[in-house]
Amino acid sequence: MIDLDALASLRAVEQQGSVVAAASALGFTPSAISQQIKRLERQAGVALLERVGRGVVLTQEGRQLVERGARLLDDLEEIESGLHRRAGTVTGTIRLVAFATALRGLVAPSLPALLREHPELQVRLLERDPWEAVELVATGQSDVGIVHSWGDVPLAIPDHLVVHSLVHDVADVLVPADHRLAGRARVSPRDLVGEGWIATPEGTICREWLMRMHDGTGGLPDIVHRSGEFETHIALVRAGLGIALVPRLGRAALPDGVVAVAVHDPEPRREISVLARRTMSESPAVTAVIDAVRAWSRESARPVSRRRAVRDGAR
Repeated sequence: MIDLDALASLRAVEQQGSVVAAASALGFTPSAISQQIKRLERQAGVALLERVGRGVVLTQEGRQLVERGARLLDDLEEIESGLHRRAGTVTGTIRLVAFATALRGLVAPSLPALLREHPELQVRLLERDPWEAVELVATGQSDVGIVHSWGDVPLAIPDHLVVHSLVHDVADVLVPADHRLAGRARVSPRDLVGEGWIATPEGTICREWLMRMHDGTGGLPDIVHRSGEFETHIALVRAGLGIALVPRLGRAALPDGVVAVAVHDPEPRREISVLARRTMSESPAVTAVIDAVRAWSRESARPVSRRRAVRDGAR
């Protein structure tokens, strides 16, 4: 009989590219992963891994086993979720992956009450950009993901994932207090041509949106500084080193010397969603985590004064 835990380890090696990375993803030691796969090789009677240089790859038989065994693992996950639903127990460990501002603005405030209500539930957090989060949930390396998409910048979601909309988030242009636009109620991208921008690195969704926002202005944004952390963007704006487009979700009160100005035509707006595998739809633990985040997102979306939305809004 094939050991399903060992099969899951073999699939993790294929997904992660190494035994060490698979062990990290599954929360085991590399030695434990190797032992499981050796046991699986004895059960199957064939080699499932082969060494290439300093690493390993799956043999043809290993790839076939993972491909066909994936259906078994999915069925088992669905059966287990159904059993937990019928038992009505919220227990176990949920691996949640989310982008940085969602961790600050949605996950951190919603988890404490959930964990107090369900003391047998554990939630492990991982920070990743949306594209990576989708991949992690789709391949079974995470259970719940929180992602975002900007305007018409696509975020491909596989069919075997279930997606729930959480909230819409808006970004403001942050400028130094003595900037020529600091006193404006709102600006358009045409007003921002020629400015020096602080932006996220290439390949990020936020960077793509900033580029598309300038379509029709006759020029591209002049990106003078790059940082993956919006808190760093704020510090650089405060130092007078440029301007930045920073969402409201998870954004702390702005420091003195930094002013938020609304943007229109187009409005920088992103949709934030939570997703999970369809096979875990009946899991009470997954449902409880998603419900807690959705409830907090509704609370965070309640109308507030314009001043508070600008100064205390979240990214």
